[in-house]
Amino acid sequence: MLKQAITIESIPAIIWGSTSDKVYIFVHGKKSKKEEAEGFAEIAERKGYQVVSFDLPEHGERKNENYKCTVQNGVHDLRLIGNFVTGRWKNISLFGSSLGVYFSLVAYQDLKFTKCLFLSPILDMERLIQNMMNCFNVSEDLLKEKQEIPTPMGETLSWSYYTYVKRNPIIKWSNPTAILYGANDNLTESFIVDNFVKKFHCDLEILQSGEHYFHTKEQIDVVDKWLNINV
Repeated sequence: MLKQAITIESIPAIIWGSTSDKVYIFVHGKKSKKEEAEGFAEIAERKGYQVVSFDLPEHGERKNENYKCTVQNGVHDLRLIGNFVTGRWKNISLFGSSLGVYFSLVAYQDLKFTKCLFLSPILDMERLIQNMMNCFNVSEDLLKEKQEIPTPMGETLSWSYYTYVKRNPIIKWSNPTAILYGANDNLTESFIVDNFVKKFHCDLEILQSGEHYFHTKEQIDVVDKWLNINV
């Protein structure tokens, strides 16, 4: 498979596959990197697509940058990637995983995609942050006072992140979308997925034995089958 390493507005990226007028933007999740798009790109190339993947802030080649993986920075970078892709391809689709889905929902509400594929999506960041706050007995007033509060799970609650999320709810998504979700997902509750699917008329497949992170052979086989059908 052809693989071209490029930089998009200082963001390390890869263009996968032979020349085509069709492309997927690949937005990885937390603790991932642009190179992990390779398996997806192999499937996409067989369907006539190229793929553009890139490192989110604090991921891959950007781990040592002084640029945090906040929603503000993530959305900013996704818009730069979107501008690059829309200027070069006619037919654009989107693949997002976990946190990459949430960033995409905020950044790309006004971008038209041929199709969108969401794996283990985070669909309601406000709810997720509030669940974390409840878990660690952090009130809104305390978070506002402290601005940032580290948690035992290695995540830092941030007032600026939280207020940005509250000011930017997902109220618009008009692209054809298919979702693969694990019934045991501990980050996105099932009613959140159900509400999103109904509101935005998405296709939904649920793996009953699935978690947020699909990693067993059975789970990976289900992902591969889903991708081969939907890409």
